[in-house]
Amino acid sequence: MNRALWRNNTPQRFWQCVPDAPPEDWDAAIRHALPSLGLSTPSQNIEDILVTTLGEGQFGTNHWQLSLLKRLYYMLKPLLPRSAMTLLKRLNRYAVEPQFPLNWPIEKRFVHFQYEIMRRLLLRREQPTLTFKRFWPDDFRYAFVLTHDVESEEGQALVRDIAGLDEQYGFRSSFNFVPERYPLDQALIAELKERGFEVGVHGLKHDGKLFSSYQKFTERAYCINAHLKEFQAVGFRAPMTHRHPEWLQDLDIEYDLSFFDTDPYEPLPGGTMSIWPFFIGHFVELPYTLPQDSTLVSVLGETSPRLWIEKVDFIEQYRGMVLVNTHPDYLPDGMDRDMYESFLAAMQSRSGYWHALPRDVARWWRTRSDEGSDHNTNLGTISLQGDEIVIQ
Repeated sequence: MNRALWRNNTPQRFWQCVPDAPPEDWDAAIRHALPSLGLSTPSQNIEDILVTTLGEGQFGTNHWQLSLLKRLYYMLKPLLPRSAMTLLKRLNRYAVEPQFPLNWPIEKRFVHFQYEIMRRLLLRREQPTLTFKRFWPDDFRYAFVLTHDVESEEGQALVRDIAGLDEQYGFRSSFNFVPERYPLDQALIAELKERGFEVGVHGLKHDGKLFSSYQKFTERAYCINAHLKEFQAVGFRAPMTHRHPEWLQDLDIEYDLSFFDTDPYEPLPGGTMSIWPFFIGHFVELPYTLPQDSTLVSVLGETSPRLWIEKVDFIEQYRGMVLVNTHPDYLPDGMDRDMYESFLAAMQSRSGYWHALPRDVARWWRTRSDEGSDHNTNLGTISLQGDEIVIQ
């Protein structure tokens, strides 16, 4: 694994203190905070820690490869009715839940690790406060991002309806289209952009074969890059969140949406444990931090957005990013749509968040993280009150 892919995510660059603390203070703070992470890491070196967490190294060297059984499933998937796929997903739930090493839907350990590092840094420097570049503009407490994956021609026909629903509650979202699975509605894509939505690319064919080999991926990456240019798009999400951080470097993108903080139900279960954006090589990763709609309804049988709202409360507390992925293909089915609309209504009634398109969040995170970037008008303070970190 290329450890350099995560080197721009050190706690030092994450917190962006102004002025910065000496490297030896950061190293000591990381070392003392490491027990709060609760993971076995190869060393106390931050690069190893980042590979274990953000790089999903804790799941082993073969983590990015689908099992033989799952490869067989994707060969047969086009022949299966949706009811059969739902049944298989529900049966898979009982196989994966007992052995999943992360907590779900809320995994707190990496979050607590970052905050414990800051607590330790304050104690070591014997300072009452530290100044840092705020995570989000204008003192917003957290970010809120809506994304949709359009998997089929039937889903594409329902995009205007879902876009209208988002608009009804005052939101804009991104729609990721599959370029070579169904005839693309170019008029729809142009209309979405005019209405303030974003358009991205969702794989190439959505057939489960994108990551079957590196040769296959490079061949398809060439086509994906051409479609990105055609769409004037800067974002990508891999179908079924099949992913490989090194291979994805071949894509001409500003950001990716293929990773998540914690999810036992995906074909490649795992998680980066992060509720914030981070860097993977040349692009910004925007992990989805709320369970997918298909998981809540098809796998868990949820009928309300309660799990989404509980997770939003947690993310707000730690100033993270709320990013949800839903599917026009599923949302017209009564329960999915009702749950999604209830969620939009609940978010409309909240305050304190920065609602933005994914490209704007990615660009903000990159600018904030650039050394020498002028964010001096967006500074906050970090202090200790007892054993608790307080951000203002």
